Amino acid sequence: MRIDIVTLFPGMVEPALSDSIVGRARTRGIVDIRVHNLRDSAPGKHRVTDDTPFGGGGGMIMKPEPLAACIETLRAPGTRVILLDPAGRRFTQEVARDLSQRQHLVLVCGRYEGVDERVREHLVDEELSIGDYVLSGGEAAALVVSEAVTRLLPGVLGDEGAPARDSFSRGLLEHPQYTRPEVFRDCAVPDVLRSGDHARIERWKRVMSVWRTWQRRRDLLETADLSPEEQKWVAGFSQGRPPEDHLE
Repeated sequence: MRIDIVTLFPGMVEPALSDSIVGRARTRGIVDIRVHNLRDSAPGKHRVTDDTPFGGGGGMIMKPEPLAACIETLRAPGTRVILLDPAGRRFTQEVARDLSQRQHLVLVCGRYEGVDERVREHLVDEELSIGDYVLSGGEAAALVVSEAVTRLLPGVLGDEGAPARDSFSRGLLEHPQYTRPEVFRDCAVPDVLRSGDHARIERWKRVMSVWRTWQRRRDLLETADLSPEEQKWVAGFSQGRPPEDHLE
C-alpha cells in the first residue's frame, strides 16, 4: 500500500512516521508512505501557497494551483484523495478498515482558514475529520489516519488477530487489561484472568467489553454488532444488574 501526505510542514509529519509500528511497516516494505512539501508545487520565486479570501474576513486561504499541481502529479488509477478537514465525515475504525483495502491514498493537510472551495469540488474524493474540534492544520489528522490504516494491513502486527480484538472492531470498547504484578497498591488482578480457564476468561472479556461500552459510550450500542446474549446483558445493566451476574 502507498500513502502520500501533502503538507506545508513536512517536519511535523515525517519524524512521527519513522518510529514504532508505522516506522517498522515502512522499513519492511509493507506500506510506502511519502511526505510531500506543498511549496515544491507552488509557482514563482516565493512559492506562495495561500492568499486572502474573496469577500473579506480574517486569515488566509490555501490557493488551488499548488494543490492541483501536487494532487494531479500523485493521482493514478485507483487513487483515493482525502482532504483532512473538520467539516468532513468522522473518521472511525470502520472507515479505517475500508481505506486499508485500497492500494493508494493521498492525504491532503489543510491549513490556515482552509482550502479554496474549488479544491473540495474538483480535486478531492472525500473529506475526513478526526473529531469535532479545530486544529491549526491537518497534519495530526494525517498521522492518525496513516497509523489507523497501517496497523490493519496484513503483516504489520505480530498478532494477526489483534485488530479484530481492538476497541471499535465490533462497535464496542475493549475489555480492561492487566499485567504483572498481580497485586498493585492493594488492587488485585481479577481471579478469572489467573484461573487458566480459557472459556471463563473469554466470557469475562466479552461481558466486560459490553459493560465498559454501556458505562462510557452507550451511543455505540445503538449500532454495535451484538449477539442475542449480549443484548440481554445490556438489558440487565439497564435494570441495575452488575456484570458479575452475567459471568456464569
